[in-house]
Amino acid sequence: MDVYARLKELNIELPEGLAAAGLYKPVNQTGNLLFISGQGSIENGTRLTGRLGVDVTVEEGQRAARACAINTLSALQAYLGDLNRIKKVVKILAFVAGSDDFTEQATVVNGASQLFIDVFGEEGRHARSAIGTNSLPLGLTVEVESIFEIE
Repeated sequence: MDVYARLKELNIELPEGLAAAGLYKPVNQTGNLLFISGQGSIENGTRLTGRLGVDVTVEEGQRAARACAINTLSALQAYLGDLNRIKKVVKILAFVAGSDDFTEQATVVNGASQLFIDVFGEEGRHARSAIGTNSLPLGLTVEVESIFEIE
């Protein structure tokens, strides 16, 4: 399956890769594994901010998680130059900003997981952790880091 054809079918345009906001690499490769630094919930240059259980709904949180996944693809595009080199999504680790009693992190992170499955099919299904936190950098709602295998 051609990843770019699939992105077009899904009406997804990849944004410019976000520059590193600190002393780290956006993508770090070892062997055939790519470790992608945390990608925040930024959509079309706009920060998606707020906390679940306070001022963000679960549906808005899923949209924020989806934006993280799209930004992940953008970082991969900038690094690889060809998303068709991706063999599979190995794992994602997601952080969801929420109130102390918010417990639907897994439902929120489905927004990112679904995007990877939609783009890569069964090879997009991955291991995953969804962690709740009281805040994220820049006030973002969701941040997702990930591991991909390439050919």
